[in-house]
Amino acid sequence: MELGLEGKIAMVTGAGSQVGFGRGIAMILARQGCDVIVNDVDEEGVKKTAADIVKLGRRSLAIVADVTKLAEVKDMVKKSLEKFGRIDILVNNAGRATKPTPFVDTPEENWEKVFNLNLYGVFYCTKAVLPQMLERKSGKIVNIASGAGISGMPRCVHYGASKAAIIAFTRGLAKEVIGSGINVNAVAPGVGDTKFLITGEFPEGEIDRAVATVPTRRSTTPDDVGNMVAYLASDLARQVVGQTYLVDGGHA
Repeated sequence: MELGLEGKIAMVTGAGSQVGFGRGIAMILARQGCDVIVNDVDEEGVKKTAADIVKLGRRSLAIVADVTKLAEVKDMVKKSLEKFGRIDILVNNAGRATKPTPFVDTPEENWEKVFNLNLYGVFYCTKAVLPQMLERKSGKIVNIASGAGISGMPRCVHYGASKAAIIAFTRGLAKEVIGSGINVNAVAPGVGDTKFLITGEFPEGEIDRAVATVPTRRSTTPDDVGNMVAYLASDLARQVVGQTYLVDGGHA
């Protein structure tokens, strides 16, 4: 099915990991005809993602920036607009977890780390990109939440809480800006065997045990998430407002 994304300008945060959802999203959008701005704190990774997008015949811009720092986000958006003139699609994908720990033993600094990236990173990027969408009365914003934000996640209560906040943010903002021609929605991936989980210091075997509880008996892949993002970024989803779509094999 033709999604009508040819020539659109997309920005995807957290796209540096070569096995992550962000790269998968960026590559799917590029295959659909988008020029893609890719962001990460991993300079080598984000340059690799951008180079692979160029190999597909699309333009790309790799920007190293920490989305938890508003000044860096503003500079990233400024550079993007200077190069491309507009941003049609914003995908707030950058996120993190920390080592699973019972709630009473979870250090306050872990709450701060997770909320700073998972939630404030979304706030900052959206606030920086949204004005030019409002001016043009056109745009798509897709936030990457998590099934944990819907069903909860024992020993990662702080992570689930941060993703639940993204879902509420998505619904509220969507109702605020739909009158200006801007759709805001979210995707909630399930268990994915990506660098995200590996760096989250999950105990050995825990990912496999989690996948065994998924009805499809498979993990969620970057392409699974990228395909849903591409749909929500297209005008086929123009009547979809403030929704969160689970892509989790029926797990939640």
